[in-house]
Amino acid sequence: MELDKMDENDWKYHGEGNKSLVVSHFLAENNLNSIKSEPTAEQAFRHIPNIVDYSKYVMKPLLGEKYVHSGEVVKLPLDFVRQLSLKVQQERPELRCDKVMDTFSGCGLCLPNLTQLPLHHLRDHRPPICVEIKPKCGFLPFSRNITKECKRKVCRFCMHQHYKLANGKWKRLSRYCPLDLFSGSKQRMYVALKNLLEEPQNNLKIFKGGELIFSCKDDAKQQLELNDLIQHLRPYFPHSNGLYNGHQPGKAVLNEFIQVICSALLSGGDSNRSGEPRKVHLSESKPHCEASPFPRDLLRNGNHGLPKDSVLAKILQVQMLDNLDIEGIYPLYKRVEQYLEEFPRERNRLQIDGPYNESFMDTVKNCPAEDDGSVEYAVGKVHQYRVAMTAKDCSIMITFAPCEENEEHQLNLEKPRFTYSVSILDLDPKPYEGIPHQHKLDTKIVNYYLRSTQAPPPSSLYKERQECTLLFHAV
Repeated sequence: MELDKMDENDWKYHGEGNKSLVVSHFLAENNLNSIKSEPTAEQAFRHIPNIVDYSKYVMKPLLGEKYVHSGEVVKLPLDFVRQLSLKVQQERPELRCDKVMDTFSGCGLCLPNLTQLPLHHLRDHRPPICVEIKPKCGFLPFSRNITKECKRKVCRFCMHQHYKLANGKWKRLSRYCPLDLFSGSKQRMYVALKNLLEEPQNNLKIFKGGELIFSCKDDAKQQLELNDLIQHLRPYFPHSNGLYNGHQPGKAVLNEFIQVICSALLSGGDSNRSGEPRKVHLSESKPHCEASPFPRDLLRNGNHGLPKDSVLAKILQVQMLDNLDIEGIYPLYKRVEQYLEEFPRERNRLQIDGPYNESFMDTVKNCPAEDDGSVEYAVGKVHQYRVAMTAKDCSIMITFAPCEENEEHQLNLEKPRFTYSVSILDLDPKPYEGIPHQHKLDTKIVNYYLRSTQAPPPSSLYKERQECTLLFHAV
């Protein structure tokens, strides 16, 4: 693509996160990830190569090369960036419009469009379906540093829902629980995905042929959009259009759609000829969140786990690098800060701000298990925590399309047959400076959850065993 001939009208708005805005080209099908929160061009030039290096040297070795796409830094004409900013502004969600797109650096990140599949798979007239899931943290903390017992029983996502509801972030509580999705139990995973469809918030988006067809809406429109989604999905599940196992047709379509997602999440990505993932499970079973809507009496039905090479297993393993919880990390952060106040030039040696290279990865992998009181131990655990936080906030992209019987990379389903791809994205490094904020937020979330779920005190009007007299008057 010739940079001097780039036209903003050839690009379309795709979505955005806290620090990046994504557009895609109509023909080239590449995503342009424009960092918009950096105040200066110099900082943007440092930040975007850092994202690429972090993805390449840290997240890709941990999560697996087949799941991670590092991307390429590109320099864009400033006039094109300014025109593009004006063009996409009207398409941006209202809650994002308070953030201004960076139009001064001309720096961007080019990535493959993961909502599409390679052209040789698309022999069918039905375009690919892409499901983007932000799964969040899939385990309960087990650190001895935890001071509130509820954190061992209720997952962070479920507690955070109450805090977000009170602050007006969402209008309804989501019944989705990450521990159900990461359980490896198809029953629990089905319930988790069904709850995501009913209340997607910012944890679920669905694309068809690269176009967004399903995402979070307000209460009045959510059910309408779910009905529209069923209509979009009907051509992919034609035998579900009649009654299916007693379900209404729409429910049957959603049921098969959820089964496709489950199959992709449990697949190892390198299936054998029959499409069976290698049946190697994680040794540690996942606990149950007490806030999950999944029936307790069904939890005893088998000890499930995740296939070793599945995308969920890879993400969970990286998340569990956080084995101290923020309550254990914050004192170590303060140890590092105290050291840097005395020896500020050590900041570069300790790679607080990068570079994210093999040396940084060695620090993450080889951090001692026991605290020897050194700043090196503290830095190692802080780096591990930051990497785990990236995995807790990543997204999974599952893209599938109808295919013939002899095609590669098929899901382990009888019929219909789908070719598919699974990728992990949103793998930016989490800032070292964000740790105090995370510590304060954790305290707010836990305290608010305890207050909001606490049983109200018994009424003082009628105390137990108190005698009372009722007088009836004639009317």
